[in-house]
Amino acid sequence: MRRLRWQLIIIFLTGLVVGILLLGEQPVVSPLQTPEPIRGGIYSEALVGSLERLNPVLDFNNPVDHDIDRLIFNGLVRFDSRGVPQPDLAESWGISEDGTIYNFSLRQNIKWHDGEALTSDDVLFTVDFLRNGGEYIPEDIQAFWKEVEVVNSPQDPNTLQFRLPEPFAPFLDYLTFGILPRHLLDGLSIDDLVNDPFNLHPIGTGPYRFDRLIVENGQIIGVILKSFDGYFGKPAFIDQLVFRYYTDSVSAFEAYQEGTVQGIGQVTSDILAQVLAQPGLSVYTGREPKLSIIFLNLKNPQLPFFSDPKVRNALLMGLNRQRMINQLIQGQAIIANGPILPGTWAYYNNLKSIPYDKEAAIQLLKDSGYVLSGEDQTVRKKENTELSFKLSYPDTDFHRGLAEAIQRDWEALNIQVELEPVPYDQLITTRLAPRSYDAVLIDINFSRTPDPDPYPFWDQSQATGGQNYSQWDNRLASEYLEQARITLDITDRERLYRNFQVIFKDELPALPLYFPVYSYAVSSEVQGVQLGPLFDTSDRFLTVANWYLMATRNKPAALQPSATSTVSTTSQP
Repeated sequence: MRRLRWQLIIIFLTGLVVGILLLGEQPVVSPLQTPEPIRGGIYSEALVGSLERLNPVLDFNNPVDHDIDRLIFNGLVRFDSRGVPQPDLAESWGISEDGTIYNFSLRQNIKWHDGEALTSDDVLFTVDFLRNGGEYIPEDIQAFWKEVEVVNSPQDPNTLQFRLPEPFAPFLDYLTFGILPRHLLDGLSIDDLVNDPFNLHPIGTGPYRFDRLIVENGQIIGVILKSFDGYFGKPAFIDQLVFRYYTDSVSAFEAYQEGTVQGIGQVTSDILAQVLAQPGLSVYTGREPKLSIIFLNLKNPQLPFFSDPKVRNALLMGLNRQRMINQLIQGQAIIANGPILPGTWAYYNNLKSIPYDKEAAIQLLKDSGYVLSGEDQTVRKKENTELSFKLSYPDTDFHRGLAEAIQRDWEALNIQVELEPVPYDQLITTRLAPRSYDAVLIDINFSRTPDPDPYPFWDQSQATGGQNYSQWDNRLASEYLEQARITLDITDRERLYRNFQVIFKDELPALPLYFPVYSYAVSSEVQGVQLGPLFDTSDRFLTVANWYLMATRNKPAALQPSATSTVSTTSQP
């Protein structure tokens, strides 16, 4: 026992010594160095299009103007990627209990780029242009603002009030318009404004100010913006933004390859594969505010099968939408489960998708009485009614390819489909508006309308004269939509829209196809870029204040060396 005791003591001491030696050999783990953005650098981007006017009330029809205006001007409110309103020029707002009065307080000490102070007079001045916009402002926007009274307080230049004729929950949607400076434009009519030099030398309140135009051979080929030191919000890290105009996406991509630009404003399908294969070029994608959908004329007495929800479900179930997306737009879309944009606060995430299932679609048609009978075994019939109709579509190469893919899928179900190409404007005026159609393939554009509000397309009251082109007549769904329009609490509205989406999925008054995806390419040298769901292409600049080209890599204070290393990248305008 004594000998064993000594052996145990020797083993213990040996282990203790080895442990101490091993501790001494442990590697020293250095804390991770994280970059800290600093101000500086130049970012250049290719835009497809041309400059017309840098003026937020005149950029409705030119997206590339609106992209730049987004950086120069501010609205009273802005919307985040989920469609939730956020303060912009307005610091806060309150709404009356009946939902008809909105009181706004502007931020203190907001400066225009020329140093003058912004006041509520500038807001009233801009609204007057929206009310009396002639041919330059969309008619529905002019009509809306003519119904809204706007007043401000002589005692407080930072407050104003909007008075609505009736409660309207989506009202904040209409307050994202860029504010114009009254002290520079007072006395001008809308016709005067269109030709005013201001449009080529704008003054705003945004994070970037206009610096100069890039002119070559008498043509404007670009715009240079500088960060605004007096901006009321978070100052941007990148000191200068350079935008250059190109005729098409191919030319824009070539400019990147040549080193002229660091970003491409929109990556279209014709350059997507090349862009994805380009080293050092990061591609960001976000859901566009668009929906491709097939409207069905539910009230056409010659097409009684459209009034049967089973047939409508079979029509959607028989479409291989993912294959269409993959083959026609290189996978750049999201299958749609309903009419509300995914990624927003109003979208019901638990809504199940209707998958492609040819056999199940055929069974639904059989259950509804549409079978193959008689000598002709090519078209399904129910008594004397054939499953046969005309699909009208926009007369473009892309829509033709999509319509033909739809036709092939439906013909595989023994449904006869005749295709009719129609110019886009005529598709609205001669087919949808007068309800003179069988089925129509169309794209709905929700740009600049972050509030979901499905009322215009699906409420009963819009079936005649409105945009309820399918003429869907569902009282319960309409009640949800009507209540949501006057409900101010976003949680209550979310519940109402969830109920609406469940009914829509069961009824399928129209056939939602997909939401296209927007792709944006930026050099990997540019850090901090983020892209969420979009309500407008200019939303890619929602987080522009976080973008950076220069940074210091700092260690924690306890291990701080005598100097910091700096990483920087710049490009010349």
